[in-house]
Amino acid sequence: MKWVYRIKQSNNFLTKKKSRIVDFLFTKGFSFHLSITILAFYSMENQTAYTEDNIRSLDWKEHIRMRPGMYIGKLGDGSSPDDGIYILLKEVLDNCIDEFVMGAGKTIEITIKESQVTVRDFGRGIPLGKVVDVVSKMNTGGKYDSRAFKKSVGLNGVGTKAVNALSSSFVVQSNRDKQSKTASFEFGNLNLDPPAEESSRRRGTKVVFTPDVGIFKNYKYRLEYVERMIKYYVYLNPGLTIELNGEKFISENGLLDLLTDQTNENDLSYPIIHLRGNDIEVALTHSKTQYSEEYHSFVNGQHTTQGGTHQAAFREGLVKTVRDYFGKNYEASDIRKSIISAVSIKVMEPVFESQTKTKLGSTEMGEGMPSVRSYIVDFLSTQLDNFLHKNTDVAEAIQRKIIQAERERKDLSGIRKLARERAKKASLHNKKLRDCRVHLPDLKKDRRLDSTLFITEGDSASGSITKSRDVNTQAVFSLRGKPLNSYGMSKKIVYENEEFNLLQAALNIEDSLEDLRYNNIVIATDADVDGMHIRLLLITFFLQFFPELIKEGHLYILQTPLFRVRDKKQTFYCYSEQERREAITKLSGKPEITRFKGLGEISPDEFKFFIGEDIRLDPVMMDKTITTEQLLEFYMGKNTPDRQKFIIENLKVELDFVEEQSV
Repeated sequence: MKWVYRIKQSNNFLTKKKSRIVDFLFTKGFSFHLSITILAFYSMENQTAYTEDNIRSLDWKEHIRMRPGMYIGKLGDGSSPDDGIYILLKEVLDNCIDEFVMGAGKTIEITIKESQVTVRDFGRGIPLGKVVDVVSKMNTGGKYDSRAFKKSVGLNGVGTKAVNALSSSFVVQSNRDKQSKTASFEFGNLNLDPPAEESSRRRGTKVVFTPDVGIFKNYKYRLEYVERMIKYYVYLNPGLTIELNGEKFISENGLLDLLTDQTNENDLSYPIIHLRGNDIEVALTHSKTQYSEEYHSFVNGQHTTQGGTHQAAFREGLVKTVRDYFGKNYEASDIRKSIISAVSIKVMEPVFESQTKTKLGSTEMGEGMPSVRSYIVDFLSTQLDNFLHKNTDVAEAIQRKIIQAERERKDLSGIRKLARERAKKASLHNKKLRDCRVHLPDLKKDRRLDSTLFITEGDSASGSITKSRDVNTQAVFSLRGKPLNSYGMSKKIVYENEEFNLLQAALNIEDSLEDLRYNNIVIATDADVDGMHIRLLLITFFLQFFPELIKEGHLYILQTPLFRVRDKKQTFYCYSEQERREAITKLSGKPEITRFKGLGEISPDEFKFFIGEDIRLDPVMMDKTITTEQLLEFYMGKNTPDRQKFIIENLKVELDFVEEQSV
């Protein structure tokens, strides 16, 4: 009877009526399992009727708020560059860029004050009679008519509607024909719609919005990410000026400026090749130290972070052109190894594989125009070939790089084969990796951008994370201890070292970043000296062999609480001494204070709060003022007087207060 009782208590399984049925069958001598079986058949026969009353049509804003991932990808708190709050800004900016492309307005002003965002362009302005419709009626926009917008980004009339629906406050103002029209919304609901009035304001559109804290919890705009987004816009739109909080961004040389900004001059095998044509722009070079391929691809000014048909065509065209120029059938991987490149094209009515426009699906440049593949391949076959014939020194540098890559590949071939066999065996039963169900390449999965790999220190920490993680999107990779210091070592060490090889296999980044399995790679170590050392060793590994993971904003450090402060009614998890003091003041009496010394000490029941919706992540970002080589040499090279001096000058000692006793 105790099993019947337990099941009767489950609201998810039995209603009171069903409980009575189980009781009746049980008293008649039926076994428990047979009773449940009969109940199952009863339930199938007596399901709620499926009628017209069960059919419901959602309001436009209800659907967006219920399924935000369909429109903006993931939510997040602003710690990642593809978090929803940046997509909201991008959707508004895309409309401004489309105006600039059509020759209307050369300046865009952006102001971010805490949670409020203001975007002002000086284009043609939204037609006054359609101001409300454009931001609140799905499938309403000016870009369905190719005569008004020939090569725009925002094509489907969704972007600003999503921003409106996902904002606690949304105000749009259009200025044109010496008149001004303003509309105000709250959570997508229109609350102010005054008639147009006479105005002397410059023409254009102004949008002011505040993301809804109920959807984007504990969010914060990181200006570093916003600046990077803005730079991409100005690189791709020469003549455009974007102002962020008073700071102006402008580019004269397009993709040449992009690669110049992204790389260090001393790391280039040869000067950047910059080619321009009708609806296409290309820039490329090879790195001296970087092992992997790095691509920046764009369509109609949109940064396609996941590549697409144009990026695939660029890779094919580069290989074909180089082979034809030298008359040798070099391996494609040898040609592309260490390449740093950017390609931008303009397409009529582009088709993207998602609303966030991160991957191009178009196969044609436009109606009556060639395919994307043939257009890019033909451009490179002509323009890049001409450049190499005119600049034989660059051609020789490329050939030397190819021969070097070929030699390194052959040197690694034996050990790579063994490593792959080892990884293949391990993948069948890899104790280090506890995988998740959804991965970044799963384009049809709504939560692919939430895919996360936690790299943990030891089995105790990995055990807590494994038990409390979301098995759909969160995977765990357990380190045996401190990894090897890989600074100054060749790629050979990645295959010789079992942990590095298995980590590479788990991430699926051996050949390129295109097949990366997790959007977020999170280093989860203890907040002590050993934990900090492990962080440095792992960051060194990624900087040395896969720097594009950091450049593209995939690597993070997990913040975990240092203290737990609680009384009988409330519990606070504190990430700093300041938070601990604030928690103590909020509680009555003498609260219980626990200091967490390691992740393994935190129970799975508690750990779930730290890697769930309220997860705190610190992004690992590269400093443009110092080269990777200089950075690694200083922190991970031989012990130098400069580093000793730095440690002495920056050493901090933490002292615990005696008056609060730790438990």
